[in-house]
Amino acid sequence: MRTMTISLSQQQASRIKKAVDTGAYASNSEVLRDALRLWEQREDLRALELARLKKAYDAGLASGDAREIGAEDLLKEFRKKAAARG
Repeated sequence: MRTMTISLSQQQASRIKKAVDTGAYASNSEVLRDALRLWEQREDLRALELARLKKAYDAGLASGDAREIGAEDLLKEFRKKAAARG
């Protein structure tokens, strides 16, 4: 494993110490590795969401030109689609 030096706020250092002192984690390194795993998961989810949004955006562009529609007409279309679904 590679050793790194990092700077933490007093509050962050205290929370890590408390996690180790209470037995929730065996070491400071274990706390940070767990935090990094959670960060990696969040970044992976963010990348998936971004890909989903890009796909939806591309589908919207491919669906044709925009058209103006009023609220009543939009509600009629929704009701028609809902009725067709049963």
